[in-house]
Amino acid sequence: MTGMLDHSRSTVLPTQPRNQAGCRFVIKTASRWVAACLLLWGVPGGEPAVSLMAQSPDEAETLTEGFLVEIPSPLTGRDTERISAQLARLSQAARNSPSSPDASRSQRVSVVLHFAHPDRDRRAEDIRGGDRSGEPVSRESSTPLEDSLKLARAISGSNLKHIRPIAWVETPVRGSEVLLVLACESILVSPDGSIGNATYGEVAGDETTALIFQSIAKRRGLLPPEIVAGLVNPDEAVARVRLSDGAPELVLGEQLEKYRSEGTIVEEEILSPAGEPLVLSADQLREFRAAAAIVDSSGEVADRLGLAKLRNTSSDTVEDADGALLRVTGTIRGDRVHRWLSNLAATTESGGTNTWLVEIDSPGGDLASSISLAATLADPSASIRNVAGYVSREARGDAALIALACRPLAMHPDAKLGGSGADAMTPEEVADQRELIQFLADRTGRSEVLIRGLLDPTLTVYRYVNRRTGRIRYAVPSELAAETEDAQAGGRSDWNREQLIELDEGLSAQQAIELGLVDETTDSLKAVAASVGLATVPAQLADRGLVRWVERIGRHDGLAFGLLLFGFMMLSTEASAPGLGIPGFLAALCFAFFFWTKFLAGTAEWAELLAFGLGLTFLAIEIFVVPGVGIFGFGGLALTVLGVVLMSQTFVIPQNSYQANQLAHGVWLAMGAMGGLVIGFLAVRAFLPQAAAATGLAMDAPAADLDRLERVADFDHLAGQTGVAATRLRPSGKAKFGEQTVGVISDGAAIDPGQSIRVIQVHGNRIVVEAVDE
Repeated sequence: MTGMLDHSRSTVLPTQPRNQAGCRFVIKTASRWVAACLLLWGVPGGEPAVSLMAQSPDEAETLTEGFLVEIPSPLTGRDTERISAQLARLSQAARNSPSSPDASRSQRVSVVLHFAHPDRDRRAEDIRGGDRSGEPVSRESSTPLEDSLKLARAISGSNLKHIRPIAWVETPVRGSEVLLVLACESILVSPDGSIGNATYGEVAGDETTALIFQSIAKRRGLLPPEIVAGLVNPDEAVARVRLSDGAPELVLGEQLEKYRSEGTIVEEEILSPAGEPLVLSADQLREFRAAAAIVDSSGEVADRLGLAKLRNTSSDTVEDADGALLRVTGTIRGDRVHRWLSNLAATTESGGTNTWLVEIDSPGGDLASSISLAATLADPSASIRNVAGYVSREARGDAALIALACRPLAMHPDAKLGGSGADAMTPEEVADQRELIQFLADRTGRSEVLIRGLLDPTLTVYRYVNRRTGRIRYAVPSELAAETEDAQAGGRSDWNREQLIELDEGLSAQQAIELGLVDETTDSLKAVAASVGLATVPAQLADRGLVRWVERIGRHDGLAFGLLLFGFMMLSTEASAPGLGIPGFLAALCFAFFFWTKFLAGTAEWAELLAFGLGLTFLAIEIFVVPGVGIFGFGGLALTVLGVVLMSQTFVIPQNSYQANQLAHGVWLAMGAMGGLVIGFLAVRAFLPQAAAATGLAMDAPAADLDRLERVADFDHLAGQTGVAATRLRPSGKAKFGEQTVGVISDGAAIDPGQSIRVIQVHGNRIVVEAVDE
């Protein structure tokens, strides 16, 4: 019986005023024994009188920050060394902290060892909407006992006396990793969490293994020896019995058979039959008072520990970092994300790469594709130790998810995070992705509500401060009221509501830092690389150099405008001097390069190219085939403008402010570029005949004698005569001089049928006329 209750002495009650301490000590000591007996038999006794704030009053006033350390599965020898070094650094920092009010002693730092989902690929697939089995993801541990023992000794040893190790069991933990949980001072467990089958991957029933577990467990006293024996030896039955004398006990197989043969058992409950491993669920861990509370998130962990902040240490600098650079630029599109994911997967397959550096400059574009990339960045393969992000100019709309999946995350001082982007997401679409957003928040230690608020401008998010701990959180009032028991009961909430957080227009770098979404500001990608241990900015992930070059220069609006302007100028020149020549060839090159840059940027598809091509074709028909201002002229102009506008955006009808600005920008780009038609026409008329470089575009004037000899007809007699336009002259057509009808060309102005004209020049068969007033 003693073995079952010794573990309760590890709990510490909140500090009481000195004049009440003696009386309350007696009352609460007695209540512990009563509650332990009731809980042993599953009798509800309310919340145990347990506080994880095992600190002196001075410490509780000064210590407001804890640390979160991720425990990978399976553990390797390198992981053991890394985590031990992390804990040692935290302990040394606490020892040297100047914030302690008494210089003669140091304060203890709360360090949460997080046992989370280790099956990264399956977890990420579940988040993306793959097949869900409904079962919690377990830690498929094959960690050698020696590695777990080495880390467990460090956790429970005296060398780390300046930290308080607390286990947060979020998923099933088994194998030798159970030893790490038993080595902690306290346990917090999530609803899906459990510990058990401690010999998974080891030889069951080994006496040495049993001694190791009992030795580590005895240091903390979280579980009775009988339970520890059942965890280690699946062949040992574990039962809870009440004897005829009324005393409850935990017994193992031989003792259970003895009581059965003596007939002294009044009630019996089998916790684990012989031959089956003992697994303690979240409720059972609470029942045995091994777990202090059941928690659902890192925020609840911080509240239970009385911490204002829980800092994730997973982004520490990696020694011998070997990185790869991914540039997420332009509009997000499915085929581009597929290419990026393939390139990232190649770095893990080849081995050697342990750090990803991600530069983001994107307005978003496709929520589903951004989700796929964000899930991979937030939960990469086990070989990737750090995923650092840098927003160089903007990460709008769904691109904010990609940026916020990185940890650490830096921004250029002038960059923008969130706000309306290329994809107009509805509140329903954002709500459907809440599981992923919560997953990203848990992995990076950021606020889930703030991330949702950046995607959904209809959310009303406030800043709240806990009156007891001073912890800051961000929440939607209705959601906070639904999850807070005090609010449901009509009592006073622990949360004080403060200012409204404006998220609909996005965040500047400084605002994002103040809200805890971004870690720092910097002017260069090189500084971000150095912060995660990279000597220099690594090479960009495999893509053809020409493609990367076109993508980079294609992001400059001035280049797109220049290509279109020059292309239309050359097109106008070719129309003024018919024949497939240099101007037409240059125009085709400009239009092709413009389409390629927009295609690689993710805004141009074949439909836009079809509209643009048809527009140019119709304009050519209007000029060369059926002259006149008709359907081909107006239709061609409209299709050409439409093609240019659609190539500059990913939507048809704007649905947010960003898209409206992009539409206006695209229209002005198209109209301004088509001014090249006018510029080209004027340039040809003003400079082409005299331009030395354009001599190949026009024939030399023939000699006078040769011209007269080669004439088929002589129209010199019409010089200076007046007549009437028989057809519309634009600029060529027919005119009638007396009874003679001949083909003429106007001096450039359009002349309507029936208008009087006069011949001003005759060059062989070419008769140039001008309109005259009647």
